[in-house]
Amino acid sequence: MNCCDKQELYTLKCRKFALALRRKEYNTAIFFMTTTVLSTLHRRILQSAHLTIETEAAAILHLKQQISETFVQAVHLLSECKGRVIVTGVGKSAIIAQKIVATLNSTGTVAAFLHAADALHGDLGMVQAQDVIIAISKSGSTAELLALAPFLKRNGNLLIAIVSNEHSNLAKYADCVLLAKIEREACPNNLAPTASTTAQLAMGDALAMCLQDLKHFTPQDFAFNHPAGALGKQLYLKVEDFYRHQAKPQVLPTASLQEVIVEISSKRLGAVAVVEEDSTLVGIITDGDVRRMLERSLNVEMLQLRAEDIMNKQPKTIENGTMAAEALNILRHHNINQMIVVQDKKYVGMIHLHDLLREGLE
Repeated sequence: MNCCDKQELYTLKCRKFALALRRKEYNTAIFFMTTTVLSTLHRRILQSAHLTIETEAAAILHLKQQISETFVQAVHLLSECKGRVIVTGVGKSAIIAQKIVATLNSTGTVAAFLHAADALHGDLGMVQAQDVIIAISKSGSTAELLALAPFLKRNGNLLIAIVSNEHSNLAKYADCVLLAKIEREACPNNLAPTASTTAQLAMGDALAMCLQDLKHFTPQDFAFNHPAGALGKQLYLKVEDFYRHQAKPQVLPTASLQEVIVEISSKRLGAVAVVEEDSTLVGIITDGDVRRMLERSLNVEMLQLRAEDIMNKQPKTIENGTMAAEALNILRHHNINQMIVVQDKKYVGMIHLHDLLREGLE
């Protein structure tokens, strides 16, 4: 429904409400009054949500214009840091500081969070002379940061300030000033930190991504820092991490039907590889293949059937060393549950769809 249709519907409800009042049809009048109010509230909620997102998006886009040589200077200061990157702030800026620290740590830059108020009551002891400090404050006049700055300078720490006022007192203490100016907060009263904290976060992300690039931080490095996460598992788990812990169902081409069924049942992977004496793969038999064979071969002497008679001679295979995430994609694409792992055309193991899913791969 477009805006014109909504306005027409709103006008129609108002007319019906007035008509019901004139006719003293009070229950009907209440109905139209209620639905009209709810419709108005609905529009206000959507308008407020859209305005918030638009305001914050504008703040980020405006941030691009503020990236200058001082940003390059800040990146170099951080990349050459011999200690840690300490990020500090108060209030909402402190929460943003924690997020920036998490991003830095996960992308190859050692970082730690320091609450400015706690620093003044003992936590300053965690700061070493080789650490570089990032202080975040919209106004640049946060009392705790201004009280902390002289001690940091006395300790020999380099200070990077993320502020909206380049002439603020915090900016005067800083070795490098990064501007994160905004036109207004997304808050209707222009008070609650919204667009300003979004801009601060984007500035921190920009620093982290530039540092990641300078450090040549690879997907494998990222995976090392995220061993328990789904993203990390996609980047470091390989097929051998699965089949090496599995049974290795296999039979010779001359194996009897009974041997095939026993091998499939005992190894619990729903399939068996058919291999030569030297482990060269020649086929695969799944439990589905066995069932379909039994349906077609009711008049055949079952004891005479061999593995080579019922095997699929063109099984789906994957090379040893392949990433498990790629194996999962192949299994899903072909709608199969098992896949044989080979190395130089030799059978080395079998992986199952359920094991990959159980590990959290998506």
